[in-house]
Amino acid sequence: MRPALKRVPGWALLSAVVAPVALIGGWLLAGHLQPPGYSLLHQSISSLAARGAHDRWIMTGALVLLGSCHLITAVGLRPARALGRATLAIGGLATLAVAAFPQPHSGTAATHVAAATIGFIALAVWPVLAARGVDDRLLTLAVSATASASLLGLLTWLTVALNTTYLGLSERCLTGAQALWPLAVALNAQHVAAPPPQAEPPESVTRR
Repeated sequence: MRPALKRVPGWALLSAVVAPVALIGGWLLAGHLQPPGYSLLHQSISSLAARGAHDRWIMTGALVLLGSCHLITAVGLRPARALGRATLAIGGLATLAVAAFPQPHSGTAATHVAAATIGFIALAVWPVLAARGVDDRLLTLAVSATASASLLGLLTWLTVALNTTYLGLSERCLTGAQALWPLAVALNAQHVAAPPPQAEPPESVTRR
């Protein structure tokens, strides 16, 4: 018999759910409160939390919540390999650093760019580092490698888009996917680890 897979605790599932809600809800609300002319397609998420931005606390708080959720999920994602979980945690710490070192009103901050770069890379490669030979389909090497390749593809698009007009779109596609993948892995791991339903005992046969 194969050993039973470790289950993901409820608090880790909750953090995995909150992460994409915080990120997407944060950029939608903060973007809505910006002056006319702000575009979700063309301007970065960081600009919503930059110094001088309108209601910058909303996106800053969303980034803090997102990074914290990644850390919590990394601790509770027990079916995944430790290296992948550690890399997910690094992504969470980098996200907290992004919030702690915002972009200036004009120009760029080296600390912000460095933290964002580390976070993007860590959150793109952690799936393949978390892979292991288990029944969980989202933790198999083939699926995990495909996930990392897809996320790295989105990261490449973002890198190219730095010099185009669709920076905001590419960044939101990448960060949204990176926030959703831990949730997908956690939900699937919980489903796989759930005990199978108990079969009903056969009815007793009465002798004539």
